[in-house]
Amino acid sequence: MCAIFLSPFIVIFKAYCPARRRGNLRQISKARDSAMQNGNKGIPKSTKSWESLRDHAKTFKKDGFRLSSLFEQNEGRFQKFSLQQEDLLLDFSKNYLTDETLNLLVELANECQLPESIEAMFNGEEINSTEQRPALHTALREPEDISKRPEVAETLKRMESIVDQVRSGSWTGFGGEQISDVVNIGIGGSDLGPAMISEALSTFETGNIKIHYLSNLDPAHAESCLRELKPESTLFIIASKSFTTLETRQNTEFAKHWFLTKGGDESLISRHFIASTSNVEAALEMGIVEENIFPLWDWVGGRFSLWSAIGLPIAMGIGMQNFRQLLAGAHAMDQHFRHAPFEENIPVLMALLSIWYTGFFEAKSCALVPYSQKFKLLPNYLQQLYMESLGKSVDLQGNSVSTNTGEVIWGSVGSNGQHSFFQLLHQGTEFIPVDFIALANCDTDAAEQHQHLLANCFSQSIALMEGSDDDSDSHKIIRGNKPSNTLLLRELNPYILGNLIALYEHKVFTQSVIWNINAFDQWGVELGKKLSTSVFNAFEDTKEASTLDDSTLNLIKKVKESKKIDKRVKELTEVKEDSPDHVPMSEKEANKKVNEELIQECHEIVIKRYKIRDIMRRNKISKTEAEKLYEEEKMEEEQTRIEELEDKE
Repeated sequence: MCAIFLSPFIVIFKAYCPARRRGNLRQISKARDSAMQNGNKGIPKSTKSWESLRDHAKTFKKDGFRLSSLFEQNEGRFQKFSLQQEDLLLDFSKNYLTDETLNLLVELANECQLPESIEAMFNGEEINSTEQRPALHTALREPEDISKRPEVAETLKRMESIVDQVRSGSWTGFGGEQISDVVNIGIGGSDLGPAMISEALSTFETGNIKIHYLSNLDPAHAESCLRELKPESTLFIIASKSFTTLETRQNTEFAKHWFLTKGGDESLISRHFIASTSNVEAALEMGIVEENIFPLWDWVGGRFSLWSAIGLPIAMGIGMQNFRQLLAGAHAMDQHFRHAPFEENIPVLMALLSIWYTGFFEAKSCALVPYSQKFKLLPNYLQQLYMESLGKSVDLQGNSVSTNTGEVIWGSVGSNGQHSFFQLLHQGTEFIPVDFIALANCDTDAAEQHQHLLANCFSQSIALMEGSDDDSDSHKIIRGNKPSNTLLLRELNPYILGNLIALYEHKVFTQSVIWNINAFDQWGVELGKKLSTSVFNAFEDTKEASTLDDSTLNLIKKVKESKKIDKRVKELTEVKEDSPDHVPMSEKEANKKVNEELIQECHEIVIKRYKIRDIMRRNKISKTEAEKLYEEEKMEEEQTRIEELEDKE
């Protein structure tokens, strides 16, 4: 184990303040409705603090301002602008931030009823207003002794039972084979979160169970996922809240077909397929027995669901004890978020900084750069968490938002990112804040290499802030003044990872409250799902196709043409037992012949177009009339040719 001591770099953990004033959803709605009635249609723009922040932002936009000068003005800047929650440290000192900035941002949070909104969420009020339901993902990680939802504890016990059976080898497939591979079939929140956690905690996987994730509708993904697996030792987890999601349904059918054609039968489904869903009937119809169906509740959204039975593949890999540690770490961050004063509240401060940059510095995106290969899937996961939650243009009252909302989240692991997109961060024209995430300790013996990794991480935040002036060559000027946060984790274990993920969940919620939008619906996603059905039907149904635009119709046409080509190649290459005179071609020869046929076909099309234009010009008629006349002339020519052949015979 290599280690970097945290103590020189960390402030003493600050105690929680007394409980803030409490509120409820009714009070929040009343306050916001009152603001709307008084003509203040731009929450948060209607707040006094927003106007003050607008003026305050000018301080950082003046010519000659240097972000690095804030450190020169205050030697203890790190101590002032860093926070620690247990083994997680946030350094937010490299931001456009002073005491005045922080006070105004906290004032904004209070004016937008953030304290009341936090309590409303934890109390289970219907904060998901468009779907008339609460958002209670925090209830999934409450300790059993304080939980008010016995169904959660019961589900965890059932999960523990099946996880222990699979990991111990007592759960067997057909032929008495122990389970060696678990395949999670899901998409979106049923895939991204669990896959990210499994990757991050891969060193905690014990035993002989390998976890696989199947999500993409592309059959190539399913084929590659199942290629090396054996049906007698494979367990499938169907993770779908509705059990009707197209991608998951199709991949499930693919997996079932693979299972049945590789030696399994319908009577064995119960030993090889389990489900996490709220649609019990659909799971039963597939052949999954009731005791192997784990419930999901409507008060948990997909992108917040990895703490539920959606986390089954995580638990299969790392064991139930470690899974409970993941929950415990998230609960600890829940308590910090709920009770810490905003000036010392990590999720709130990170959210306020994002509000600050999107609202007053035109930041359109945020780069996320974790300096750990174990976090390679973290940007993908956070993309959904952020962009599905905050990609809204209508506020809670149904009006168009008056401020920018929803950053584009992107990034990759460092130091790979340094050699791909960091050029844009340093010298590009866009203002892009960065979140760096690093591990103080690594779980290998390569201490020096790990220090090189950390040196890369820390130096990049310096370079973004300070830049570099080179009067000799303008191409080498790096202006700096680019803000960043650094999250330093003592190490990576289930508890600390739970801390981190819950932090970002609460950051997103805080941003949604201040922007006055709903973080828990995703109607834009639903539209694409509906349209895909119409497009799919249009491949066969001309009536359905008549409702589509010209672009889509022609794309469908090109797909059909491509399939005809494939069919023709197959005809030329396959052996035909009923046609002994047919000599099959090689694939190379067949493709050559088909290409020649296509060229000839294209040639004929060009000739046809030329002749139609000539007929239009000579006869001064419309294109439709010319096409009709062309077909008549062509028929006459064909009839003449037939008569000539008959005469020769």
